[in-house]
Amino acid sequence: MTEEITRRRLAGGIGAALGVSWIGPLAAASRTAAVPAASGPIRLSANENPYGPSAAAREAIARSAEIGHRYPDALADEIVAAIAAKHRVPAETVVLGCGSSQILQMADAAFLGPGKKVVAAEPTFEAVLAYAAVLHADAVKVPETAAFRHDLDRMAAACDAATGLVYVCNPNNPTGTVVSGKDLAAFLRRVPATTTVLVDEAYHDFVEDPGYRSALELVPEFPNVVVARTFSKIYGLAGMRLGYAVGTPEKIRSLREFASWDNVNAAALSAALASLQDAGLVPERRRVMNGTRRWLCAELDRAGHRYIPSEANFLMIDVGGDVAPVIAAFRARGIHVGRRFASMGTWLRVSVGKPEEMRAFSDAFREIVPARRTA
Repeated sequence: MTEEITRRRLAGGIGAALGVSWIGPLAAASRTAAVPAASGPIRLSANENPYGPSAAAREAIARSAEIGHRYPDALADEIVAAIAAKHRVPAETVVLGCGSSQILQMADAAFLGPGKKVVAAEPTFEAVLAYAAVLHADAVKVPETAAFRHDLDRMAAACDAATGLVYVCNPNNPTGTVVSGKDLAAFLRRVPATTTVLVDEAYHDFVEDPGYRSALELVPEFPNVVVARTFSKIYGLAGMRLGYAVGTPEKIRSLREFASWDNVNAAALSAALASLQDAGLVPERRRVMNGTRRWLCAELDRAGHRYIPSEANFLMIDVGGDVAPVIAAFRARGIHVGRRFASMGTWLRVSVGKPEEMRAFSDAFREIVPARRTA
C-alpha cells in the first residue's frame, strides 16, 4: 500500500489512541497549539526530499510541455539508455515503472500467485506484502534482530520450493539499517535459485556504511536477483513517479509483461534525465541531508533519547510509550511525522527535512516527549 493510503487509515485510529495515559497531558495541551500559517504543515512523514527537483530538472519539466501531446516512447528509450550507462549494463536489463512502487507490484504479479509465498522482514515497507495479498499469495514475515536488522538466517530458512519472492529493503524502511554486502551475498547463496530476490534500494544514495554493497554488483553471480531503484528520494522527484528495475534479461522480461502500457510520462522522464546528467546533485544532496540527520542525532543524544542509527533520510526514535498520541501531538502543532508501525509501537519515524524544519521538530519533540537523561 502507498504511504498516503496508510496515513489515511492511520488517521482513523488516532482518536482512540489519545486515551493512552503516559502522554495524556502533553497531547491534550497540544491540541490547542497553532498550526503553521499559510505555508502549510511541515511534512516529515513520507521520506520525501524537502529540496525537490534540481533546477535543471525543473527546467526540463517545463520544457516537457512542448511534447505533452506525444507519447514519450523516445524519451523512455533515452532514459533507459542513460540508466543502463550509469550502471554499466545492457538496456534490455532495465525496465521502468510509475515509481518504484509499481516495480514492486510488477514483481509480485510476475513471481507470486495462489500457492506461492513471499518472505520479508518485519517491519519493512509494506507494498510488496499488500500486493501479494491481492494475488492470494502467502506472506511470511520474519521479525528483525535485536539490532533492528534483517534476520537473514531465519529468512533463508523460511524459503522453500513454494517461495516465489523474497523482499529485502536495503536500507530498510522504517528502521534505516542496512544489510552488508558480505551478508547479502551469503544470504543469496542459501536462497533457492528458483526464488526471485527483490532488493529495494530506494535509499541507496544516502548510504555511507563502508560495508554496504549494492545488489546490482551481485546480479552476474546471482541471476535470481532483481534490484529496484527510484528517482523519488535523493533526486527529489517523488511527485513525478519514476522508478526502475535492473536484472537479467529473463527477469526483466517477466516484469515487463505486467507493466501497464505507457506507464511513464514526459515530464518525469525529462526530469530524471536532467537529474542523471547533473554529476554533483547526488553527492551534494547526500552531504546536506545526512548532515541534517546527524545534527538531529546529536540533539537526541544530548537529551538521552534512544534511536536507531540510520543510513537513510529518516530516523526511528523510541518515545518510551505508545507512539500514536505522540504522532497526534506533532500533527496538532502542524508537523506531520511518520505512521505507527505495528511491530514497533513505541518508535517514531521522522523524515529528514530542511534544517529549519528539523529545528522545529526538535523543539516540539522536547515539549512532547520528556528527556530521559538523569542527573
